[in-house]
Amino acid sequence: MSAAMSGDKALAVILARSGSKGLPGKNEAVVAGRPMLAWTVDHARSAASIGKIVLTTDGDRLATIGRTLGVEVIERPSNLATDTATVDAAARHAVESVGDPYEVIVLLYGNVPVRPEGLIDRGVSMLLETGCDSVQSVCAVGKTHPWWMKTVDDAGRMSAYVENQVYRRQDLPPVYLLDGGLIVVRRQALFTVQEGEPHAFLGADRRAVVTEPGEVVDIDTAADLAVAEAALLNLCAAGRVA
Repeated sequence: MSAAMSGDKALAVILARSGSKGLPGKNEAVVAGRPMLAWTVDHARSAASIGKIVLTTDGDRLATIGRTLGVEVIERPSNLATDTATVDAAARHAVESVGDPYEVIVLLYGNVPVRPEGLIDRGVSMLLETGCDSVQSVCAVGKTHPWWMKTVDDAGRMSAYVENQVYRRQDLPPVYLLDGGLIVVRRQALFTVQEGEPHAFLGADRRAVVTEPGEVVDIDTAADLAVAEAALLNLCAAGRVA
């Protein structure tokens, strides 16, 4: 049974911190004529599995953008907005602030303006149908496969990162990269904190939904921003987004 048919609704938590070292102010950027956050809000609103959307942020401007978009804003305390603060800690604070007892939480990064249609519902459906603890979106690594990566010592000598004799890309074993498109997690798993286990909040049973390369654009650099701009303008021209 799909998430849309199950009667279960998830809480979407959009994460947007004001600080960024790679691309300063990236969460406040305008992409394809709209605030970066607007695209993620659209993704959440178009998902049948989402019952409520909140934005957690420490930035006044980001909070204003969120409210303008009609989203409830959770003001993130300063200790959860540093470079070392964890995503799960900020998410727990947001969930506790909402108060409603949502059992399924969808974490969406505000700096991901490009996601494939239906991704959120796919993730929630997998969580509900399999009974797993968490679901993340991944894409195939392609030519950046670890079997083709090298290590280089101080003298410039190069060695295989993983010893193998594969010459053709199609002969490489499937390997996937977290693409940042979404994290779906059960409330019980999210509130599991274990010292020395930074990913304990994902639970023991972790699943993946696979996206095609380029379907998700996670913005960390100016180059990523340009790619997202082009992708969204193409989608708009094709009538696939508003």
